[in-house]
Amino acid sequence: MPFSKTRTRITRTLAAVASVAALALILLPAHAAAGLNIVATTSSLGALAREIGGDEADVRVLAPPDRDAHYLDARPSFMAALRRADMLLEIGAGLEEGWLPAAQRGANNRAINSGQPGHFRAADKVELRRSITMDGPNMGHVHEEGNPHFNADPLRMADIGLALAERMSELHPNHAEAFMQRAEAAAERLREHAEKLAERVEPDQRIVVYHEDLDYLEEWLPVEIVGYLEPAPGIPPTARHLRSLVDDLEGTEGTVLYAEFQPPRGAEFLERNLGWPTHAVPLDPPADSGLDGYLELMSTWAQALPQR
Repeated sequence: MPFSKTRTRITRTLAAVASVAALALILLPAHAAAGLNIVATTSSLGALAREIGGDEADVRVLAPPDRDAHYLDARPSFMAALRRADMLLEIGAGLEEGWLPAAQRGANNRAINSGQPGHFRAADKVELRRSITMDGPNMGHVHEEGNPHFNADPLRMADIGLALAERMSELHPNHAEAFMQRAEAAAERLREHAEKLAERVEPDQRIVVYHEDLDYLEEWLPVEIVGYLEPAPGIPPTARHLRSLVDDLEGTEGTVLYAEFQPPRGAEFLERNLGWPTHAVPLDPPADSGLDGYLELMSTWAQALPQR
């Protein structure tokens, strides 16, 4: 082969290599800018992650907010999302135990396995209320670690946000200062909003709830849980149990709250027989929410109760 043709071929090859290298340099900052790829099991955790992560985090929520997070399936789409994740945020304390371990195994992503920095279990960061299943009856759900439904308590969510910022800082230290500043600002907003809403609610409110998923309202609102529509957590209301509730609460005033995805029959029975108003409320903000969505959810809970 003539020398000139060989030189031309080498020149073209070097030019192609240089083009690929230049393209890689162009794409590298864009990839770095994407920051942390976070998967949250619930939209309450997702809202915190978006608020704290800002532009340095991409957040995907697994559990639809209009579904009971106890009863989901380990879908292939969950596994695909977890396979690409840098962080997995879960409530913990048994809430997702029916489906999340299987999704983690299917994802085959060591970074988000239990004990790894990319696995954040929110229940480990706060003190849990004692679950009624710890003392019985325990025919349905059994929450041995305590009540996992602390997403209904903005004060605990504030603490979780601060702990989450610390973990995100470990994984993405270049943005640690920004994560902590956003977490502190979010915690302040959560605490201030909780205080304002509590001041607007009439004191000494009595409420019946469907499941123990709204028990944490007692932690920041002037309410007392006086009964459950379920005879035991995870067991649908029975006629005998509802009649017993009516007998116990007859002649008193209160409010019945239940989740939008829970059946209304038991609440309607109490409304007919006690005259207590009933409200179906969401338990989590919309799936794409930031902190504002969670603050609006807090307002929804508080406004379902008599106001001053």
